[in-house]
Amino acid sequence: MTTTALLSWMLPLAALLAVGISLVVFESDYLFKVQELNLFLYTPLFFKQQLVVSGGFLTWLGCYFTQFFYHPALGVTLLCLWWALLMWLFKRTFRIANRYSALLLLPLALMVITDVDLGYWIYYLKFRGHFFATTVGFSLSLAVVWAYRCLPVRWHLRTVFIPVAVALLYPVAGVYALIAAIVMAVMSWVVNDSVASKVTDCIVALLSVAAVPLLFYRMVFCQTSIENIWFTGMPLFLMPDRYPAYYTPWIVMTALMAVLALTVRVSVPAKPRRPLLFWSSQLVLVGCVAFATWHFWFKDRNFHHEIRMYHCIDNQDWEGVLSEYRSMDADEEPTRMMWMMKNLALTRLGRAGDEMFRYKNGDAPCNAPFLVRLTQTGGKQLYFNYGKVNFCYRWCLEDGVEYGWRVDFIKYLLKCSLVNGELVAAKKYMDILKQTKYYAGYAERYEAYIRNPKLIAKDSEFATIAHYMDAKDVLTSDNTLVEIFLLNMFSNEDSSDPLYQEQTLLAALQQKDIQLFWPRFFHYAQIHQGERMPTHYQEAAYLYGHLENQVDISNMPFDEEVKSNYEGFMALAQQNAGLTEEQLKPILYPMYGGTFYYEYFLIRNQKSY
Repeated sequence: MTTTALLSWMLPLAALLAVGISLVVFESDYLFKVQELNLFLYTPLFFKQQLVVSGGFLTWLGCYFTQFFYHPALGVTLLCLWWALLMWLFKRTFRIANRYSALLLLPLALMVITDVDLGYWIYYLKFRGHFFATTVGFSLSLAVVWAYRCLPVRWHLRTVFIPVAVALLYPVAGVYALIAAIVMAVMSWVVNDSVASKVTDCIVALLSVAAVPLLFYRMVFCQTSIENIWFTGMPLFLMPDRYPAYYTPWIVMTALMAVLALTVRVSVPAKPRRPLLFWSSQLVLVGCVAFATWHFWFKDRNFHHEIRMYHCIDNQDWEGVLSEYRSMDADEEPTRMMWMMKNLALTRLGRAGDEMFRYKNGDAPCNAPFLVRLTQTGGKQLYFNYGKVNFCYRWCLEDGVEYGWRVDFIKYLLKCSLVNGELVAAKKYMDILKQTKYYAGYAERYEAYIRNPKLIAKDSEFATIAHYMDAKDVLTSDNTLVEIFLLNMFSNEDSSDPLYQEQTLLAALQQKDIQLFWPRFFHYAQIHQGERMPTHYQEAAYLYGHLENQVDISNMPFDEEVKSNYEGFMALAQQNAGLTEEQLKPILYPMYGGTFYYEYFLIRNQKSY
């Protein structure tokens, strides 16, 4: 390789390095989540299961590489190597001159966008391994087109090659075989000399696009619906409506390949005729590519907050959950999932009664073009940690069937089985995790529990959850509304267990139901005689006592701060009596935003999902 050729790779490699560093620095939690929602088993059966549909090899290969995001830096390194190979194939296939190396940024940017623009789709996409599969698929397409260009004209080798290549590649790569055929059809008008060969190759390529998927559908693959046989090997953005905007990178990449296919015989002069115009256009191209990549990079902060808080809960890092919640900017509003995770952390730390309303409340919608349900994002984890293991188990099974089995689901199926005493089922899920690369140790950690079930009750995580497990944990319909279901269930129950009973009081407090609150409040006081009453419980009792005057609170030992905050809140609200609730919020929040008084009067109609 000449010095000029080496220098031509400086820009693409610099861009690749910048992307890799950005992914590791800003998206490590996202990448770890992606591998949690992935599953790769080192078994022949798993390999065979992927090959029952066209493009299944891409799924298998994509799942294999995705598992390495367990160590984000390692996974990103492998991904960057694939992108480097893609750019090299792109350059060789279309004979891109060294000084036009900025063009190599286009396929790189498009592949990056397919991975970083997903957002909440990672919970719903049924095509697994997509992080690597798209890059691998286009790499195979480019390799086929390159081979077509390099074949000699004689003996109609190119004409024969087209259907053979499509027929061989379609079972492996699905839609990327058809993309290769389309590009070969375009290229045939440039690389062939006679009009007859141009027309013949073009017709053969188009017939291959139409016929090969149908033949495989009729004779080989029967698990793909006929309307999707031309799109296997790529994610389908369907919920249940289609979202065609997400296919833009695939469309642009195919169009780019088709356009460049027309230039493979264009001779490039040794030096640009207008150097200033040439270098200016290169700079503009680099700037546009950089801006487009940044623009389409999914940067929603709540999405990333949720993922980090989820990981903290899995690691029982309760202070980490609160720290992440507090990291919100002043103008940010939390999602209901974040609010529930924060409350769970405070409950585990025994501080919910004093601090629950000291954190900003909100109901920011998930930044997605479709309706996101908590059952698919954090609901399973919340159900498990609140002792509703049957609901956790149910949603892991349902989503496993609907969206494909994932490490995260199997981990919770294993834990649910253990706390329920279903040791045979637990052994099954344990054996599955043992077939993975990074979760075999996780499974082996619980192996001793099957040999000695008494250890389950001594596990710190399971021992806490046991307090919330009710003998009446019978599956009913939650209508996918996890928060509302848990609040209704806890607030309408009572218990002599201190942890469970406090949860019933917290639920009644959040529902602002006075009739439910008083019995829970008095029961809490009875259980915790001689102990200090948490601030928010005092605030609620003091407020409700003044609102209804049905319960005598004159002899209750309220903190002076509780009483002074009530008087101050009411006085300030009265001074601004003509204002709407939205106008009152910025006036009252600085002084009383962390009280139940503010929560009761000014936080209303929170939209759960």
